[in-house]
Amino acid sequence: MDAKELLEKYKSGNCTDAEKAIVETWYLKFELERPGDLSDTELNDATDRIWNKLPVHEENPVKRRKLWSYAGIAAAILFVVSAGTYYLKPFSFNSHPALLKQTAKTEFPQILPGGNKATLTLANGRKITLDEAGNGRLAEQAGMIITKTKDGQLVYTVSDRGNLINGQTETNVISTPKGGQYQINLPDGTKVWLNAASSLRFPVVFTGAERKVSLTGEAYFEVAKAYPAKPFKVAAALQTVEVLGTHFNISSYSDEPAVKTTLLEGSVKVTVKTTSNPDVLLKPGQQSSLVGNQLHVNLANTEEAVAWKNGMFRFKDADLLTVMRSVARWYDVEVSYEGSLPARQFSGEIHRNINLSEVLDILSFFKVHFRVEGKKITVTS
Repeated sequence: MDAKELLEKYKSGNCTDAEKAIVETWYLKFELERPGDLSDTELNDATDRIWNKLPVHEENPVKRRKLWSYAGIAAAILFVVSAGTYYLKPFSFNSHPALLKQTAKTEFPQILPGGNKATLTLANGRKITLDEAGNGRLAEQAGMIITKTKDGQLVYTVSDRGNLINGQTETNVISTPKGGQYQINLPDGTKVWLNAASSLRFPVVFTGAERKVSLTGEAYFEVAKAYPAKPFKVAAALQTVEVLGTHFNISSYSDEPAVKTTLLEGSVKVTVKTTSNPDVLLKPGQQSSLVGNQLHVNLANTEEAVAWKNGMFRFKDADLLTVMRSVARWYDVEVSYEGSLPARQFSGEIHRNINLSEVLDILSFFKVHFRVEGKKITVTS
């Protein structure tokens, strides 16, 4: 589709959200160069000149697309207010009623984003569905009270110190499904945010010389510093991360090519099991990647690593497989592929609180094609 075809599609009211964002960005660029109202003739005459200045224009079809430059506007720098009016910070289109009359349409079914969903499995086998449980006290184990707060967190607090020692062998597991996330305050006060399709195994009481938990999936940790003589350890896949008090993120999904540990504050030691890799001490802003049995350390994009915790998808030169794995986990859908994958790399951010249809609209603008049947998405060439 060339620039003039897209402009005609916009005028007829048949643009998707992503296409609408392109045209309105184009319009704004022209308006900033030539203030005042624009006639249809002026708009058409200027199309090619302005289009060439936009990121969407490209002679090389494999050129990287910047989501935040245009399509990601619907969920990043562009946002939607209740009236359906689009704004592009720091400018608005309020003064152009003709632009506001257009209504984007989508061909995709509405699949809602994920939310606070998790299951707590107690040491005795009892399962508590946290998103269905009421607020307040849920259970008591080995001198610990388990409470669900009004803002949807799970908190462990001491009720009987005399019984704490009896809980050293009792283990709880909190698990999130696809389309779920949850925050838990562990018995030592450590705060953990679990991403979708993740689980954390931890003792009801931290006794002995260390505080050790096991993770599958992804979690962000803010480790309590009140136990300087008792290091906090996270076992994830083939590695163990050891800290005293720090903020870090671990991504250890089985369908991702690497286990990534990203340090935001403090220091951590990463140890790899069954290999001759030396222990690695990470500094803030560094990330270790365990690929197979090999451990690598690089500078981290910390905003990208913890974007999920802050309600965002954030990508930096990510291929389509990487993007769709994140989408599948958060929207609880299955993704398959037909034909050859488009040679695309994506950089930018999209809010995780929008419907799946809006995400697919954004990706569709980059000549990525989808067929949606229920909760099954097929990416076609």
